[in-house]
Amino acid sequence: MAYHHLLAVAAISLFHAHMHAAGYPWPLCGTSSDFQPNSTYQANLYRAAATLPKRASASPNLFATVIVGAVPEQLWGMGLCRGDTNGSTCLGCLTQAFQDLPNDCSYNKDATIYYDLCTLHYSDVHVLPSGGDDGPTTDSYAINNNANVTSDPARFNRLLAALINATADHAAFNSTRRFATGEADFFDKDYPKVYTLAQCTPDQTPAQCRKCLASVIASNLVQFKDNIGGRVLWFNCSWRYETAPFFSGPPLVRLASPSPAPVPTLPPTVGPPTGGGRRKCSVPVVVLAAVLPTLAALNLTVCFCFWKCRRPIAQAQKPDDPTYSSEAEGMEMVDSMMIDVSTLRAATGNFDDSNKLGEGGFGVVYKGVLPDGDEIAVKRLSKGSTQGVQELKHELALVAKLRHKNLVSLLGVCLEQQERLLVYELLHNRSLDLILFDTENEKREMLDWEQRYKIINGIARGLQYLHEDSQLKVVHRDLKASNILLDKSMNPKIADFGLARIFGRDQTHAVTNSLVGTNGYMAPEYLARGNYSVRSDAFSFGVIVLEIVTGRRNLDWVQVWEHWEAGTVMDLVDPSMGGRFHEANVMRCIHIGLLCVQHDPAVRPAMSSVVTMLGSDTVALQAPSKPGFFAKTAPPT
Repeated sequence: MAYHHLLAVAAISLFHAHMHAAGYPWPLCGTSSDFQPNSTYQANLYRAAATLPKRASASPNLFATVIVGAVPEQLWGMGLCRGDTNGSTCLGCLTQAFQDLPNDCSYNKDATIYYDLCTLHYSDVHVLPSGGDDGPTTDSYAINNNANVTSDPARFNRLLAALINATADHAAFNSTRRFATGEADFFDKDYPKVYTLAQCTPDQTPAQCRKCLASVIASNLVQFKDNIGGRVLWFNCSWRYETAPFFSGPPLVRLASPSPAPVPTLPPTVGPPTGGGRRKCSVPVVVLAAVLPTLAALNLTVCFCFWKCRRPIAQAQKPDDPTYSSEAEGMEMVDSMMIDVSTLRAATGNFDDSNKLGEGGFGVVYKGVLPDGDEIAVKRLSKGSTQGVQELKHELALVAKLRHKNLVSLLGVCLEQQERLLVYELLHNRSLDLILFDTENEKREMLDWEQRYKIINGIARGLQYLHEDSQLKVVHRDLKASNILLDKSMNPKIADFGLARIFGRDQTHAVTNSLVGTNGYMAPEYLARGNYSVRSDAFSFGVIVLEIVTGRRNLDWVQVWEHWEAGTVMDLVDPSMGGRFHEANVMRCIHIGLLCVQHDPAVRPAMSSVVTMLGSDTVALQAPSKPGFFAKTAPPT
């Protein structure tokens, strides 16, 4: 969601365009893309409708997500029921939502509908609980009751501000459902009490939930000034208040005093847009005009106490390690991707050897077919593998948050009955090495120069996303031909993130005492000193480029450079192509490959530069220096 940053005044003026009083329920239809009748996306929508309401209503948190199908027709769905309802009511509400929403938003791939007791959202883009840049483009929805409090409205506004912030705190920090209700006495003959509700999707961390609520409260509360009721609905978080009871059960937050507590001063956060169109607002917290200057001292005291109470917890939960929050957030997404072990046993014929696709140090990969006919690849981690658990943690935390056409898509996870299973999209042409280096593989004939160039370019774009364009900065650390998978159209997808590491955005390198990876693809600075970075990934990419051009495993890139210097490098080109290629294009790829395997990591190009070099013949390339020393490639694992 590429929202613009707005000043508070702009947000306030735009808000009126999205203050709604339309009929219940409230659908919001995206405009990013449409699907056709009887299309794959529509079939995926029907499949989601058959599973999501059941999953959400059976969940302890009354929340579930589903991923159905494969990119580009993949559907991501989310169902959330209000925290004070029950499973049967939740099931009925979401079932009704799947009946209503496709009619209200006919053929829209991105759509949301809000009921009092549930929310349904589906899209062709996966939304992240952290509110990253890759989420869908659905606006928030605000509804107000135009009737006003006439008796001491200033006191009413102060009380409401205190109560909704206390309710938001409880929802974020004291509820696994990320849900809370509140009540306070107003002592007015017409409106004796105020009632509030706040809720986030349960896949958010407490900090993420509080940020989301802080944004929608701060940017919208002032617009409800004096109104006796209002609500702001968004699929990540929502809040509501009324002067009449509207929730079930006793309130979770109770403010007995008519004098309000101060509104905590929170940092600017990313929240949903409050105006028309699709925009990303970093809205400054609005200081309510109703807060009197005489409360300044009380504000300071309460905020200080709040900070003192929260600070030790925050320090304990969020260490300085820049990978912590990203990996933790990634792990929280896993719950919504769980698949029963019985389903995967049936899909793979109880992991029959006839369905085995490959085997390595981590375990075995099997082909599977789900009951609906979808083909999958199931990665079964070895029970005796010493790396299995750690690999799994990293792979889940990373792959669940990464979305790119040149990365393998994680579809599901199973952690039952001592099994550790990862479910991926099935890529029918398997790995690049099986085709590139097997002279008896009939599919090797498919690797003409045009196809090889497409693979090189796709790998470069996938790495550029990992290094520079995703919300995370990821170093793969085990890039090799056997970790490049090919789909039906021979499009490359980078796989196996078990050894990958998240870097801080400004971090340039890291050092390890435990070398992992594959000889022949590891950069010299990593082998010599354990030093790895995005430039060590670039080195591995350069090796793969030279392998694709020459068709040779265990390639000595120093020898390639010597042929380059001697002007005989075309002698190394894979003879299976029969000379059917444009020599200048092949020379350019060899040139780029040699730039990437240079000994000094500082002079290796960034992947964005590599993509530019591959896409333009007019970009001048510097002369490559002598590569790092050659280490023989071990058999792929």
